[in-house]
Amino acid sequence: MSPIKKKKLDKLRKELDNLDNSLIKIIKKRTDLVKKVLKLKEFKNQIVDKKRIKIILKNIKIKSIKNNIDPKITQKIWKNMIWSYIDYERRNFKKK
Repeated sequence: MSPIKKKKLDKLRKELDNLDNSLIKIIKKRTDLVKKVLKLKEFKNQIVDKKRIKIILKNIKIKSIKNNIDPKITQKIWKNMIWSYIDYERRNFKKK
């Protein structure tokens, strides 16, 4: 790799690192909201809402296409995030 390309690559990687730091802050906010939602659930079977998941994924696909993002990427990210939080809720559910 040429020195010029190396420099460009390093700059882009730094931008990616900065973006990752921002994403971590957003994930923290999302986690805090999920904790609040979990406190409202009275039964473990309330954790998975398939209808809501379907709506969320449909909306993400629409928004992705509108923003010229490959919907396969966003679908995978959101599915993974949704099921990761479902797992979190299951692990942290406390019967009242």
